[in-house]
Amino acid sequence: MKANFLLAAFGAVCLCASPARADWSSCLAGLRQSAAAAGVSSATIENALGALEPNDAVSFMDQQPEFTTPVWDYIAGLVDEERVAEGRELMHRHAGALREAESRFGVDPAVVVAVWGVESDFGKSFGKRPVVQSLATLACQAPRRADYFRKELMAALKILDHGDIAPQEFVGSWAGAFGHTQFMPSTFLSTAVDLDGDGRRNIASDPADALGSTANFLHKAGWTRGATWGFEVRLPERYAGPSGRTNRQPMSTWASHGITRLDGGPLGEGRAALLLPAGRNGPAFLVTHNFDAIYAYNAAESYALAICTLSDQLRGRPGIQTPWPTDDPGLSRAERRELQALLIRRGYELGEPDGVIGTKTKEAIADFEGRNGLKRDGRAGLKVLNALRGQ
Repeated sequence: MKANFLLAAFGAVCLCASPARADWSSCLAGLRQSAAAAGVSSATIENALGALEPNDAVSFMDQQPEFTTPVWDYIAGLVDEERVAEGRELMHRHAGALREAESRFGVDPAVVVAVWGVESDFGKSFGKRPVVQSLATLACQAPRRADYFRKELMAALKILDHGDIAPQEFVGSWAGAFGHTQFMPSTFLSTAVDLDGDGRRNIASDPADALGSTANFLHKAGWTRGATWGFEVRLPERYAGPSGRTNRQPMSTWASHGITRLDGGPLGEGRAALLLPAGRNGPAFLVTHNFDAIYAYNAAESYALAICTLSDQLRGRPGIQTPWPTDDPGLSRAERRELQALLIRRGYELGEPDGVIGTKTKEAIADFEGRNGLKRDGRAGLKVLNALRGQ
């Protein structure tokens, strides 16, 4: 009786609403029915979906930086001195949880902490959008993958129903990823662990659970205990051989093509693929199945390479040695904040410098470039920073 009344109420609203409003109300009613069929309690459904309105999640679908940003810009902003220093301090602070995670799942603690740094800047950038609202919006209004977002919404409602994450903590990215290491809800249900044994799998406010859950994800994705993700290599001049992340060959095959480690040493044993993220004139890497495990976290090579590079530097190893094939390198976050501060001094209204290159900063850069004879592209690179410095 109550369900019939609710459906009738939705129908009455739709008769007098705009087409867009009618579509939203109709879709929301369907989501409520699906959640009930999936076993979510009526109280959780009502609290989560009862008065829900759509948000702006759909507008971000084609703006993922790992697919739209030059790799040298992407890595420069994610792997810098600040993040390395903070990551090392956090490795020390959470050493106990990281040891437990490594014991259970066999994943290098530096890689787990690198995921944490890339995904949420060590818990400082979770995202502020309510997960349920974003996923409901995408399930109802996304131009593609609506079924995927509907399934993620059902998973999110189950998380709330179980009580692992409090509603006020359940916020994240436009796509519904949440917590210290930005799990999608379905990944949480299948992979999250209660590392500290407090009875909740809380990756939103418990770093130990987030670190353990991330290690478990990488373990399930095929991480091999004690093995490397790969290493940077030197190509012979005018190399024209095979490459590509999925083209894995024995190390002996790559050696036969004249490929060596940067120090000229032998490649070792096992199988690897040759990764050329900026083509044959840029840095080259031989990557193993452990690289693929990281790639499974977010299917973008630049993303996986950022994590691998950060993990190396957390361990005290050097970063990428070969220059990127550009005359305008990317900027660290400190340099991006400096760029914003210099633009503000010239009268551009950008608010407090935060190192985030958003629409206002890009517009200010483009305007400055146009006024100073530079290529007008709005990109935060070294050339425009030096021009602002007066160099």
